[in-house]
Amino acid sequence: MRAQRYLSFGFAYYLLLALFLYLPILVLVIFSFNDSTLLVYPLKGFTLRWYSALLNAHELLDAVRNSVIVGFASSFVSVVFGAMAALAIARFNFPGRGFFLAISSLPLVIPYVVLSVALVLLFAQIGVPLSLFAVGVAHTVINIPYVMLIVAARLAGFEQNLEEAAMDLGATYWGTLMRVTLPIAAPALAAAFLSSFTTSFDEFALAFFLTGTENTLPVYLYSQLRFPNRLPLVVALAAIIMLVSVLLIIFSEWLRRIGTQTTPRGAE
Repeated sequence: MRAQRYLSFGFAYYLLLALFLYLPILVLVIFSFNDSTLLVYPLKGFTLRWYSALLNAHELLDAVRNSVIVGFASSFVSVVFGAMAALAIARFNFPGRGFFLAISSLPLVIPYVVLSVALVLLFAQIGVPLSLFAVGVAHTVINIPYVMLIVAARLAGFEQNLEEAAMDLGATYWGTLMRVTLPIAAPALAAAFLSSFTTSFDEFALAFFLTGTENTLPVYLYSQLRFPNRLPLVVALAAIIMLVSVLLIIFSEWLRRIGTQTTPRGAE
């Protein structure tokens, strides 16, 4: 009876948490079809004109383009450096390994506002102007720990003797890395890239402090909240972004599960 009570309480808690997280998203999607500039109930009617109006909002589309460019560039660099760090942690026992892991994980716990101010001061000292490049560097900094942890979890899922067997058969270390290690870790690399892209595309605090005259999408959406007649466009685009973000996260989690559950042939 006590176990059933705990299960009932856990299910109710999970249901309330899910409603708290996803009900605002559902309301946002509903209002994106409202035939009115006022986000109030009752709804005035069903319309798709806000979605069609997005095609003519050139500044908004430019902000989307900027976010996509920054997201792809920072995610690619994050995957490269994060995968290198994961290989170092998973395959080598070097002096200062624990300290390196602690330092590389700091962006996970530092508030983004504090990190933003620190990067603004750093870029001012070294002469880097506020721009999309600065935003991309900041997003790379916060994404590398996520990539490192995702890839390291995959590397821990198969035995190192696969790489040793490849090198015993005549392959060099780099050949083994390209033909054995990275193909096996490919699902984790793809999941890490998608997770990094989602984080970069949705990130606001760093972009708000570091962007110049070219805004990313979150910064542009924030600036448009002051104009009531632009609010329906913001809501429509936000609904699209939330849907795409959820799909990317689900897809990346599926890839991560494939990477951690699939056992390479010969690893038994």
